[in-house]
Amino acid sequence: MSPDLPSPLIVDVAVIGGGPAGLMAAEVLSRAGLSVHLFDRMPSVGRKFLLAGKGGMNLTHAEALSAFVGRYGTHAERLRPLLDTFGPQAVRDWAAGLGISTFVGSSQRVFPVDMKAAPLLRAWLHRLRHPSGDGAPVVFHMRHRWIGWDEQGASLQFESPHGALQVQARATVLALGGASWARLGSDGAWLPPLQAAGVDVAPLLPSNCGFEVAGGWSTFFRERFAGQPFKSVGIRATDSLGQSFQRKGEFVATETGVEGSLLYAASSLLRDEIARKGQATFELDLLPDRHAEQVLAHVAHPRGSRSLSSHLKSRLGLDGIKMAIVNELVEKDAMHDPVRLAAALKGLPITLKATRPINEAISTAGGVRWEALDAGLMVKARPGLFCAGEMLDWEAPTGGYLLTACLASGVAAGEGVRQWLSTSAPA
Repeated sequence: MSPDLPSPLIVDVAVIGGGPAGLMAAEVLSRAGLSVHLFDRMPSVGRKFLLAGKGGMNLTHAEALSAFVGRYGTHAERLRPLLDTFGPQAVRDWAAGLGISTFVGSSQRVFPVDMKAAPLLRAWLHRLRHPSGDGAPVVFHMRHRWIGWDEQGASLQFESPHGALQVQARATVLALGGASWARLGSDGAWLPPLQAAGVDVAPLLPSNCGFEVAGGWSTFFRERFAGQPFKSVGIRATDSLGQSFQRKGEFVATETGVEGSLLYAASSLLRDEIARKGQATFELDLLPDRHAEQVLAHVAHPRGSRSLSSHLKSRLGLDGIKMAIVNELVEKDAMHDPVRLAAALKGLPITLKATRPINEAISTAGGVRWEALDAGLMVKARPGLFCAGEMLDWEAPTGGYLLTACLASGVAAGEGVRQWLSTSAPA
């Protein structure tokens, strides 16, 4: 234990996890004047938040709230009350309160004007440490790994650089993330303690993830095209339950299969179909802006002495990785049948056999089931314990939806703690 800390350390609220959900819960509670101590196993907070912002910090999305909520699929109704309280506009207002202006991009995604995550996080941490008015400063404890409760289930137990530490808290918020990007802090190690405490948890699964293709790529395709994008394409898939997905966009070929934004958007459907059937197939439309009749007309047009590759490049603009995937997957006799070839260009089946490992995924599905929580995100089986963020059982596509829901759940958990302490818990 640290020589500066008593053991047990007695606090109003322990927030465990320094990602967006935990920081937001801490902010709500700090504003209420409560003694908040935040613990994280990493040397600093917000590490996944910072890495996600390296390509441009996508905070939220500017579409209408009804459409926004619908992006959460089967979890939409569970998240709706949280997003009604703290939705996309609230995220923008919150950022503005930290001195961070935002703008709406061409895709309706919302970004800070400077496109960076670090200035926002610095301003946020400064406000948490130095709140205005009657707010209480948040105390941060880095390199503190939560390992569960003591034998009596009363005190939180931590491993720290100074040894074991016990913490007695009137309320606890767990915001420990999922199980992707473990090197940044989210390793799913919270599952055994929660399950041992009788908390109902759905298995953690990869979400917004890459996939491995059945049979693998040929050596030629893998060596020449792994890492290259399929741009301006469409995919469509229908699973064995009749659920369908169809969208235009882009994705990337990898050494073992495919990944990227278009596949991430379809990942839950494809992942669940693999779990049911052992494989999933999507159709790749290489020419989504051309009607099938147009494609057939161009393919069937006399090509004279030109090679098929030259013909397709001249008539349809197919070259590079798009032509390579045709050569990779279309049978030889179909290459010389205009009807079959045209059909393949508009719907080339690609069969997937597995997701990539969960640690490579952008996010995870599964976690603490909603049925285990009350409306304030308190665990019904353990009064005073609240959960927030990605460790809850939900998933969402990229595009600001993940971050917004994490922030919204942090607000909900913080408010849940505040209300519970004011009415139920002894001081």
